[in-house]
Amino acid sequence: MTTIDSYTAGHLPALRGPVRWNRPLLWLTAACVVLAVVSAAGIFVDDRVLTGVPIWLKPFKFAVSFAVYAWTLAWMLAVLPRRSRPAEWAGVTIVGVTVLELAIIVLQVARGTTSHYNVATPFDAVLWSAMGTSIMVLFFAQVVIGISVLRQRIPDRVAAYAIRLGLGISLLGMGLAFLMTSQETAGGAIGAHSVGVPDGGPGMPLTGWSTTGGDLRISHFVGLHALQALPLLAYALGRWTGWTERVRGRLVLIAGSAYTVLVLLLTWQALRAQPLLRPDVLTLAAFAALAAVTVASAAAVIRKAT
Repeated sequence: MTTIDSYTAGHLPALRGPVRWNRPLLWLTAACVVLAVVSAAGIFVDDRVLTGVPIWLKPFKFAVSFAVYAWTLAWMLAVLPRRSRPAEWAGVTIVGVTVLELAIIVLQVARGTTSHYNVATPFDAVLWSAMGTSIMVLFFAQVVIGISVLRQRIPDRVAAYAIRLGLGISLLGMGLAFLMTSQETAGGAIGAHSVGVPDGGPGMPLTGWSTTGGDLRISHFVGLHALQALPLLAYALGRWTGWTERVRGRLVLIAGSAYTVLVLLLTWQALRAQPLLRPDVLTLAAFAALAAVTVASAAAVIRKAT
């Protein structure tokens, strides 16, 4: 058992008092940090290139992503006023499938081949099938956590909005990954993240997102990280503004709605084979409209509060 510091508790009443952290998720966080360090070293000491990027870049990105994801879920379970056994077991399930996912990615890197969409040999196909199954299990495990959060009354309404919206939007982002498995490549293989161009072409630094065609990884990434973005917004509003809980809650709801539309717009852009940084006029108009409505809505809420 640990105690949340009084400073944090003052800004998020839902966190007051002793909390019970999900230890398997914390151990997973630590293991992913270690894997991220090892993979980062691999990027510099292993000169192999796969799909146009250093071969150890994928395990590095997945390790960082899962480290953030596991810690966030551990924090969310700690926030719940009452311990939820289904949610705790869902957390343990997520640990298991994440370990499997990362182990396959590292194994395929060691073999010098891809992990995703790879059905080149029966062994590769088995591994890819296992990864697909593990992601399905992870998805439903997070659904269990989301239901547990919905069923409990978190005292801080702003934190509750942020956590629930974050979980919901991240499930949307996770679900978008299934669009990648339905993409048919020129060679007839099923599964690709690029749209309109082959995987492994010119990409943005670090992320590798395509600069010549659409890329479904963008909306997938943005959607997943609503899990962190919205709670951080709720914290920032409580820390750096003097607005009432009602005002902050409305702002989080506006942000969550805008975030959802943003994920859908990014998906729409990718499916139309447009690179992120080269949108056409229609795409620009859609993003501008979203920004205008979001700013106007937030300004109206703030104006009433002052």
